[in-house]
Amino acid sequence: MTIVERAKRICLAPDAEWAVIASERATLGTLIPGYVLPLAALSAVGSSIVTLVAGLGIGLAIRGAVTDLIVAVVGVVVLATIIDSLAPTFGAVKSSEGAAKVAAYAPTPAWIAGIFQIIPFIGGLIALIGAVYSLYLLYLGLMRVMKSAADRAVGYTVVVVVVAIVVGFVVSYIMALIGVGPAIRFSY
Repeated sequence: MTIVERAKRICLAPDAEWAVIASERATLGTLIPGYVLPLAALSAVGSSIVTLVAGLGIGLAIRGAVTDLIVAVVGVVVLATIIDSLAPTFGAVKSSEGAAKVAAYAPTPAWIAGIFQIIPFIGGLIALIGAVYSLYLLYLGLMRVMKSAADRAVGYTVVVVVVAIVVGFVVSYIMALIGVGPAIRFSY
């Protein structure tokens, strides 16, 4: 299956696609270069184009794109760790492979929608919709791949998201301290 087919299926028929994903073998080592980086690059390109159009220079655009890609990869690894670590708490199956798949595939619509940042005003709304839809995909992935019971999946999703946000702020703060710049860039 190609990356385009997988992205299309996870976005348009997520319930069925999570069942397929659950039965596949995959690791972070294969998912990051084969799926995460190409899709995260869409969002990074969108941010970089906005940076260039705003007249902030090619150096900042390139540095921002590289930072975005690093943050995406680290984010997937951290999210997979959080998902796997919290699994027993929510009656889910502890599986680093399953957690890697959920962490890698759930952000798909956010990464795809990120390219639309290049459209003034409405691009931000499209990116927000993609991010919200990614939360729904996370919820479905936790049920289908991590085998969380439906009545505990909402709590599992909320706790994973809250922990990921806290970790994201800490990483952003550390990046700012060491001079790499903030992990979170604003397009407009």
